[in-house]
Amino acid sequence: MCAARAYLQRYVGEDSFMVTTRSNIYSPISLHGRRVVLRTMTESDYEGWLDVRERCHDWLLKWEPRSAHSSHLAEDQRSFVSRCAIRERERQMGTGYGFGIFFEGRFVGEITLSSIQRGPLQSAYIGYWIDEAVAGRGLMPEAVVTMLQYAFESLRLHRIEINIIPRNAASRRVVEKLGLRFEGIAERYLEIDGAWEDHARYAITAEEWNDRAPELVTDWLLPSAD
Repeated sequence: MCAARAYLQRYVGEDSFMVTTRSNIYSPISLHGRRVVLRTMTESDYEGWLDVRERCHDWLLKWEPRSAHSSHLAEDQRSFVSRCAIRERERQMGTGYGFGIFFEGRFVGEITLSSIQRGPLQSAYIGYWIDEAVAGRGLMPEAVVTMLQYAFESLRLHRIEINIIPRNAASRRVVEKLGLRFEGIAERYLEIDGAWEDHARYAITAEEWNDRAPELVTDWLLPSAD
């Protein structure tokens, strides 16, 4: 009850402070967690993004979606700006939201809410990656909870999935820390670095979020008691 009361006072009360801030659909979006900020990216973020991509090349490449017949993610500035523009168009159409993850003012990764389906489904997928230098510090679970709150409370989606290669232990620890429901293994689900890979499927619904939001927000988003 204490966690639920704190959640309601923080996010629903008359003097509430929302974790998510958004002026209108065409303005940049910033979502604030306890330590991380999720922000839509622009050309000015390129240098920070490139630094992480170059340092973490081997750490990231083996987990990224890529057809056997396509090249790896282009890292030149023009391609980065083009991807930012694509993300902006997706946001305007309501089909996807892409954010940079910032910690202590520095870019440390990305998180996306993609393939948004409305109508009877009301669903989407979360994907993420993080700088190896800050992995294991709880930043990604915090970013995921921040994104879940936005997906369920602002976008009013009903179901969110996160799909992970079973041997990607670091990525699975994120969803396991959050206690997301495991739904099984989807065989040869997605082409990763040129090979069709099985994926472990995790999901959470709006009903589950409503039940667990006080716990998740208290554990990952509210200021710590320390």
